[in-house]
Amino acid sequence: MLFSSTVFLFVFLPSVLLGYYLLSRFHRAQNLLLLLASLLFYAWGEPVYVFLMLGSIVGNYLFGLALSNAKRRKAWLVAAVCFNLGILFYFKYSAFTVSNLNALFALHLPVRNIALPIGISFFTFQAMSYVIDVYRGTAAVQRNMFDLGLYIAFFPQLIAGPIVRYNSIAEQIQHRRVTPEGFQDGVWRFTLGFAKKVILANNLSLAAEKAFSLAGAGEITTAMAWLGSLAYTFQIYFDFSGYSDMAIGLGALFGFRFEENFNYPYLSRSVSEFWNRWHISLGRWFRDYVYFPLGGSRVSKGKLLRNLFVVWLLTGIWHGAAWQFIVWGLGYGVLVSLEKLTGFPRRCKSKVLRVGYAVLTFLIVNAGWVVFGAQDLSAALVQWRAMLGSGAAPDLTAAFYWTEYRPIFLLAAFFSTPLLKSALSRLPGGAWREVLRAVCMLALLLVSVSYLVMGAHNPFIYFNF
Repeated sequence: MLFSSTVFLFVFLPSVLLGYYLLSRFHRAQNLLLLLASLLFYAWGEPVYVFLMLGSIVGNYLFGLALSNAKRRKAWLVAAVCFNLGILFYFKYSAFTVSNLNALFALHLPVRNIALPIGISFFTFQAMSYVIDVYRGTAAVQRNMFDLGLYIAFFPQLIAGPIVRYNSIAEQIQHRRVTPEGFQDGVWRFTLGFAKKVILANNLSLAAEKAFSLAGAGEITTAMAWLGSLAYTFQIYFDFSGYSDMAIGLGALFGFRFEENFNYPYLSRSVSEFWNRWHISLGRWFRDYVYFPLGGSRVSKGKLLRNLFVVWLLTGIWHGAAWQFIVWGLGYGVLVSLEKLTGFPRRCKSKVLRVGYAVLTFLIVNAGWVVFGAQDLSAALVQWRAMLGSGAAPDLTAAFYWTEYRPIFLLAAFFSTPLLKSALSRLPGGAWREVLRAVCMLALLLVSVSYLVMGAHNPFIYFNF
């Protein structure tokens, strides 16, 4: 079930909210309702995989209990991590691994076509954070399996994050309160994310998909290569950050506070800064559970490079079972390593060089998304060559898409900056400001819903992860 669907907006969400507030005096019943609603939400598109979710909940609950005892804790931790990674490997990476073994060693092992459970990377990483935090002693073991199930399966952040750490939400599972102001902010945040997704990302996807299809056929021009890459760059940002906004807003409706997942990443002045602003929860997960345990940056240069490449290799693999994601991740590993070793641009005193590097950072990120979104590496290379001028020719297709979607591109560029947020923060408070926000919220909601009712294109990139 998509947040940006009429079933979710007009049936599922109102029903859950009504039941939740009718049970306002019964906290345990509220948690159970949210767990059941989350399992229904997950089972909506793929009913069979709800058993996978239940298996993850029960397994990690039992591992948590085992880790709370003093005996053989490290062995239980290894078993818990293998359990979670085993699930992830089977469903997401086994076919890729077998295919490459067949190609490398001329084998004929059967390759099973396994459907990828939605959001498996997100809820698996959340479950692992629980057992690791219990092992480290930074989180108390959860002895109520239903409450742990709510943490792992909670529908607002189940399919696209942000990746919520158990020790940041454990208290909220037990004690939380919804205020009128918090509810209002939640509705506003959800509406903003909904508009990002439906108005901007969905429209931009049309130009991006056209460019990627032309690149896959080897027929893309320079103009269309650039237009398509920029469309995808903005699409993936508004698609993913829009879903994060909706998740944060939905959480607030039920009294939960989730951490931010994006901080205007396209304004970054370096590649390292970009990854501190993009998918923040994933970066923190790898930092705390992989990078720091390996020694972080307080090691020799050789070990620092090892640590960075391990993290970026895993980051690429996390995003998908294909060589293009591995190349994409290792490419960022090279760039981040160069910035770490040289201190550039952080130590650079030239304003001109810093501005130039900020522009270069955006171009690097834009080119990187081509690898991310292309059909395969060969299609990405075709589009890169076209972007460098190999496809220079008059292009009516690019002219059509630019003319048709120019307002969307301009809006996407504007809303990738904090200009509107800054302007609104300077307005004086008062009742009229709240009225203005309510009017804007209603207008955004009506326009967004109209796109859905008309059957507008409604893909979601991060369903693949």
